[in-house]
Amino acid sequence: MMEQSQNEIRVAWLDREINRLLAAIPDGTGPDKPGPEAAGESPPRAGYNQNEDFFFFLPEQMVIPSLPVHHDIEVQKPEEAYIQPVREIISLLAARLPSVFQGLTYFFDPSEISKISFFRLYKIEDSVYLYYFRIDLSLHPLDAEIIEAGRNDATASYRTNRLFAESMLIPLEAVEWDNGKVRGFRVRQLISSTYIREERRFYGRQGLWKDAALTKFFSRLVLPEGARTYPFFPLSCKFKTVCAEVPVLAPQYRRNALPILHRSIAFLSPEMQNIESSLKSGEFSDKMPLFAEMRARVPGPWMDLFRGYATKAYLNDRDMKEFSLEVPDR
Repeated sequence: MMEQSQNEIRVAWLDREINRLLAAIPDGTGPDKPGPEAAGESPPRAGYNQNEDFFFFLPEQMVIPSLPVHHDIEVQKPEEAYIQPVREIISLLAARLPSVFQGLTYFFDPSEISKISFFRLYKIEDSVYLYYFRIDLSLHPLDAEIIEAGRNDATASYRTNRLFAESMLIPLEAVEWDNGKVRGFRVRQLISSTYIREERRFYGRQGLWKDAALTKFFSRLVLPEGARTYPFFPLSCKFKTVCAEVPVLAPQYRRNALPILHRSIAFLSPEMQNIESSLKSGEFSDKMPLFAEMRARVPGPWMDLFRGYATKAYLNDRDMKEFSLEVPDR
């Protein structure tokens, strides 16, 4: 575990061709152009692997082409050899799963070229939130059929029925603009530090962090009593702040998560220093006095959003443990 201490997400490049494609997805505002949700499209099924990594299923098998490996991080614009296959991937995904990409904008991140990134901004009162969606195109050998092995200068090409991703809402301190274009997002960091200490382990030393304990503390506050949702945690500690995970990839679920994140931040912020101190061991328990006291103050309706959420463990076709995520219709 490493502390995500960066407080800035940079937007290096906005590809016009991809973003024209995404902008053409109907948003349901016109009677003759119903959005994907209004047209009856269901969000893709989603789940987690045994390492707690989130993924979503594709409607059918898809080939992920090989991509160039090397890119100078100082160069803001991607090479054509990289961006053209990315355009083709996003075009296929948007055609098959339009609600996943409705209202989103693609941007290039030169620091992580194996991930394709998207964003959308939301506002509640005076607070601005970033919906941050990233799809990991790197090969997961246990979940794919390799078509062509990777090389020193190119990634593997493979066939798969799922893609791993990150889908979350992040509170922002500011949006950075340049000549009318978004150039970056400054995260509103609410947590001073998630580092605990360093300990000797086996033949080396290993840092201990409390990100996981903070995630459990935040999430257990808003989950209904007895909810079994592991490894889904609705509120997470990332970027040294409180984020909302959005495992249902559809616009309505992004919007549903916004109020609970907004209210949770207002509720947690005055107590954050005490919360950090209470977790200095790195372990969370719902018997902790501070947690019990705060839990008693959480209004019941806050938990309604996650009522009915559940995960179920099963073995996939390779006898690997996975978790399906069950979400009620809203």
